[in-house]
Amino acid sequence: MGRLGAGGMGAVYLGRSAGGRTVAVKVVRTGLSQDPGFRDRFRREVQAARRVSGAFTAPVVDADPEAETPWMATAFVVGVSLHQTVARHGPLPEGTTRTLAAGLAEALVEVHSAGLIHRDLKPANVLLALDGPHVIDFGISQAADGTALTTGGAVIGSAPYMSPEQALGHELTAASDVFSLGATLAYASSGRNLFGDGASAAVLFRVVNTAPDLTAIPGSLRELVASCLAKDPAHRPTPRQVIEFVSRDGRTGPTANWLPPAVAGDVAALRSVLTSLPEPPANDGLTVPHPSGDTVRPPRVPCLPAARVGGRCC
Repeated sequence: MGRLGAGGMGAVYLGRSAGGRTVAVKVVRTGLSQDPGFRDRFRREVQAARRVSGAFTAPVVDADPEAETPWMATAFVVGVSLHQTVARHGPLPEGTTRTLAAGLAEALVEVHSAGLIHRDLKPANVLLALDGPHVIDFGISQAADGTALTTGGAVIGSAPYMSPEQALGHELTAASDVFSLGATLAYASSGRNLFGDGASAAVLFRVVNTAPDLTAIPGSLRELVASCLAKDPAHRPTPRQVIEFVSRDGRTGPTANWLPPAVAGDVAALRSVLTSLPEPPANDGLTVPHPSGDTVRPPRVPCLPAARVGGRCC
């Protein structure tokens, strides 16, 4: 139906399963598919994503990591990324951020119940949809028993959202994701990275050694964000405690109007684009796996506006 975006790992296409379900098909670049190490990482990513199937994640519909061109199809979330939303419209309103906190915490409950640690929760991996936020991308997740899904001993992640223990290369627990949750909520409500920008080493130094300035965080969220950002993992709340904190005012669940009008408009525009896509041409020389087990040929079209508004590229 169209290409959502492309990156160094390959491309993500919009498609439909044999049952008519709209899906995002992640197709690995040919060169990488010949790399045994990368193929193993992709295989583990599929395994991790299949273990998570909560309301606030994008479940796997089908995948074939052993194919000549490995691919994975997930349910397509009609939503815009938190990162691009804040960059475009500024910080989210307090009520929206509270609902975001509860939704992301629910997603982490599902992730951790599946025995996984996400390890890369950040604004770019959060999609804002009309039914609530969704967590995506389990490419560098880790089994909670310490079995790494990526190169052993490597410090991998996004510096402004990594926990101190992750930055130091220490053993991780589910509490590491809670630190990332706090940093993500701070970005949503303040419009900036709490630990600054610049070289990763400098950012990680601040993550490990400095206390962030929380004055830009609304008062009702400041205590929650501060507790999530505790340097000691043992002092952070669990995802369920985050949900309990937000539920004290009785506004935990997303509603049809939980998003600000401008952001809801972006989601509506994305939905409009998806419903008006032309039929793909019969042949353009490319073959993309189809979740039904067949293959389809994607059209050579520019990235959809969805990719610029918030569609996820690999």
